[in-house]
Amino acid sequence: MTTKPARSSTAGTGVVETLRGVRCVRLSVRTDETTSPERQRESDDIAAAALGIDFGEGDALREAVDLDVSASKIGPFDRPQLGGWLARPDEFDVLVWWRFDRAIRSMGDMHKLAEWAREHRKMLVFAEGVGGGRLVFDFRNPMDPMSELMMLMLAFAAQVESQSISDRVIGAQAAMRKMALRWRGGGAPPFGYMPAPMPVEHGGVGWTLVPDPIAVRLIERLIAALASGMSPHGIAKMLNTDKVLSPSAHWTALKARLKNKIADSTAEPAESVRRRAQWRAQTITKMLTNPALMGWKMHKGNPVRDVQGAPVMASETPILTREEFDQVGALLAPKPAAEKAPERKDSTALLLRVIHCAGCGSRMYLNKSTGSYGCSSYKYGTYCAAPATVRGSWVDDYVTDEFMRAAGSVQITRVTEIPGYDPAPEIAATEAELEEHDKQKDRRKSKAGMAAWQRHADALDARLAELETREKTEPRREVVPTGRTYADDWNAADTTGKRTMLVDTGARLTVKRGTKGGWRTLDMRRVEFTIVGDLDPAIAAAATVTDDVAAEARNDVPPPHRAARSGSTRPFPSRCTYSPKRDAKSPSPPSSGC
Repeated sequence: MTTKPARSSTAGTGVVETLRGVRCVRLSVRTDETTSPERQRESDDIAAAALGIDFGEGDALREAVDLDVSASKIGPFDRPQLGGWLARPDEFDVLVWWRFDRAIRSMGDMHKLAEWAREHRKMLVFAEGVGGGRLVFDFRNPMDPMSELMMLMLAFAAQVESQSISDRVIGAQAAMRKMALRWRGGGAPPFGYMPAPMPVEHGGVGWTLVPDPIAVRLIERLIAALASGMSPHGIAKMLNTDKVLSPSAHWTALKARLKNKIADSTAEPAESVRRRAQWRAQTITKMLTNPALMGWKMHKGNPVRDVQGAPVMASETPILTREEFDQVGALLAPKPAAEKAPERKDSTALLLRVIHCAGCGSRMYLNKSTGSYGCSSYKYGTYCAAPATVRGSWVDDYVTDEFMRAAGSVQITRVTEIPGYDPAPEIAATEAELEEHDKQKDRRKSKAGMAAWQRHADALDARLAELETREKTEPRREVVPTGRTYADDWNAADTTGKRTMLVDTGARLTVKRGTKGGWRTLDMRRVEFTIVGDLDPAIAAAATVTDDVAAEARNDVPPPHRAARSGSTRPFPSRCTYSPKRDAKSPSPPSSGC
C-alpha cells in the first residue's frame, strides 16, 4: 500500500521536505502532573520543528489524545483516538510521541506497530529517547531492517521496566495497606471519601482520605429515604430522575474539580454525559453496606487488620459509626412477607386498609362502579355472617371529620432513633472471616507461609476476644416537634398522602351491616372510628387541654370523664356531638340516644 507523496516548500535556494505528522499524547492517570498533556505537546512540537514535521492547526490539527489509557493494558490499535489515526494511514506520514513509554510497554505491541509502519512506510519519532536524545525510526525504506530491530530491543527494555514498575507498585500498595490513615492512591476511593494530603500530626507524608461533602450529603439523603420506607429500587429511580451523578461519574467530576478544570463541583464532564451510568438498587445496597463507610480499609472484600485484629482505618473522620452502620444494615435487611404489605398506587380509595367489616373483621374495598365500600370475604372464600356495604362518600367524610377533630390540632413530631451498639454483627463477620482463613491452612507449604497464616489467625482470634468483652447498649428514641399539625399536613396532602397518614397513625373504621331505611344518610350506630398506637396519648393530651380551656371559659370545673379519654382504643370523639355532612335534600339524621 502506498502513501501520498511528501509535500515540499521552497525556502531560499533549498527544498525542505514537510512531513504530515500526528502528535500523540497519552496518560494513564488524568491527574498526573509530570507527564501532563501540555508537557508532552511541548516536547513533540520541539522535535517536529527540528525534523520538518507539520501537525496542522485549527480544524485540520492532527492529534491523538488518549487520557486515562494504560499502555500496559491497551495496545496502540485499540486506543480511542490513536487507533482511529492508525486506521487511516493515508492522512499522515509520521507519528510523534514524547517518550517510548507513551507509545507501548510490551514487545508484542511494538512488533505490531513496527510491522504496521513498515507496511505503510511511516516514520515513528520519540522526542526524548534513551539518555534524553531524540529517536527516529524511518520505515519508509522497506529494505532497511535496523529500525525494526532497534525498536524491538527498546520494546524489550520497556516491557521489563513495565513489569518492574508493576512489582514495585504492588509491593508499595501492600505496605501502605497496613499503614493507618494512609491512602495508596492510583484509583477511585470508596464513595463518600476523597484524597487529601496527610496531616502534619500524622507524619505529613503521602495521602489520606477525608469525607467528600457532596457525597456525604447524598449518602445522608439515601439513608433518610430508606428510613422513610423507600426501597433501594425506588431510591435508584428517584436518583436517575433527578440526574444525580453515579459513583463513577461523581469520581470523574471530583478529579476535574480537584484539578480546577470546572467550577461547579456537581457538574458532569461532557464525555461522561454520553455514557452516563444509571443508578441501580444493587449499587445503593452495595454502597451502604460497605464497611469503608466506617473508615475501614478494605481489600478483596475483607477488612485490612492490624496485628491485634482491629480494622486498619483509612480516614480519621469516618462517615458512619459502627452503630449507625448497623442501623443502615437493618434498614436494608429483607423484611418478612407480613411486613411488606404492598400499597396499591392505583387506588383512589381514601380508606383502603382503614375500613373493615364488623361481621368478619376483613378489609372492605371500594367498588368504583357503585362508589361503595363492601366486605371482601366472598373473594377469599371466607364466611361473613353480616357482610357490610356502605356508601363511600359518607364514610370518607365521616373519617375526615373524626380524624381532624381528634388529631387535627396535635403537633406532628419527628422521631430520631439514637442507635445503640451491638457487637454481634461484627462478631459474626469476623467469625466468617476466620472460618474462611482456616480453610487456607492446608495450602501453606513453607514455614514462612505458615507463619504468616498463623499471625493473621491470631489477629482475628484476638479481635473476637476483644469484641466479646463489649456490652450491648439498646437504642433510644428522641421525639422532636416539627412545628406542624396533622391538619396542616392533611390539607396539603392528596388522597394517597391522606390514606398514608391514616394508616400510619393506626386509624381504623369498623362498619356494621346496614338496617332497613338506612340508604338516605349514614346511620351513626353502624360505624366506630378508633385510633391506636403512638398518636393516641397525644390525642388524649390535646383533648385534656381542650377540656380545660372550655372549663375555664365556662368558669367551670374539668369534666369528671377526662381520665377515660386516654384509653388505648376508643371512639373519637363522642358520637353524641357529631353531625355528618349530608345533601341538602336529605332529611336530618335522627338524634342519638346519648
